[in-house]
Amino acid sequence: MVFNNILETIGKTPLIRLQSVVSNIPAAVYAKVEAFNPGLSAKDRIALHMLERAERLGQLKPGGTVVDATSGNTGFSLAMVCAIKGYRCVLTVTTKISEDKLNNLRAMGAEVVLCPQDAAPNDPRSYYRRAEQLAKEIPGAYYVNQNFNPDNADAHYLSTGPEIWEQTQGRVTWLIGSASTGGTLCGSGRFLREQNPDIKVIAVDAYGSVLKKYHETGVYDENEIYSYRIEGTGKNIIPANVDFELINRFVKVTDQDSALRAREIARKEGMLVGYSSGAALQCLVQIKDELKEDDVVVLIFADHGSKYVSKIFNDKWMQEQGFLPKEAFVEAC
Repeated sequence: MVFNNILETIGKTPLIRLQSVVSNIPAAVYAKVEAFNPGLSAKDRIALHMLERAERLGQLKPGGTVVDATSGNTGFSLAMVCAIKGYRCVLTVTTKISEDKLNNLRAMGAEVVLCPQDAAPNDPRSYYRRAEQLAKEIPGAYYVNQNFNPDNADAHYLSTGPEIWEQTQGRVTWLIGSASTGGTLCGSGRFLREQNPDIKVIAVDAYGSVLKKYHETGVYDENEIYSYRIEGTGKNIIPANVDFELINRFVKVTDQDSALRAREIARKEGMLVGYSSGAALQCLVQIKDELKEDDVVVLIFADHGSKYVSKIFNDKWMQEQGFLPKEAFVEAC
């Protein structure tokens, strides 16, 4: 098959049945492996959809600049689309971003602005506020605003959800994935729930994120916020794309458990997947007693593990976080 450019290869990612890592799970468990997208993550879908819709609405014009705040994956996908379409790409990120992701963004031609990871959302130094300010300052800029742009979730409603429904032949009963901007899980979940209202949608959250408590109480509690390691999971804001009515419940997982699960997926399933994929598997393990033999579970594996080789796939980094015992790593002399 021949394509005119890399953007035409986005979507239609495989659904792969997991084996060894779910040997004690009664249900059939599949992974929607979004690393098969050209930008190695689910964010390719939203980047293309959001920018092309902005073009149609006249919000993004030839020679314009694309601006957004990103944890890395959306930024890479935006930079990829901008490279093909000829737009300047300016991204704000936090100092939490892995070195791999940072280098990938710059390799794709993006201009990257680093912001302190512990800055409160409304702090002018936060990556949210810096992106907003840059969009105001740069002539011809289009602020993507992925957390609050409904086209984020719509991209998955139009593609990922239908793909999962078709690939499972309508048998899916559980959808599990990390909640961050909310687009992947809620866009896919909205389509699937329209086909079968009984499908359970489970959002994976991080300790240090406000989402779970907000879902359960309606209270935005700043006391819930503290620094954590998982990328692409949890938020210190309430994104508009997180559909709290759609989600059955949030399940919190730890940084360490999620990192170790990602490494387990690589060793036992031969799939190098990212931090949030490990979080999704850990969530499954925590709720396994609720599953039945006739259940069909789909886990969203949102990105590729190559984005984390300096972190969760690096024994020394894992040791420094206290996630591995020191004897597990022998430094070369």
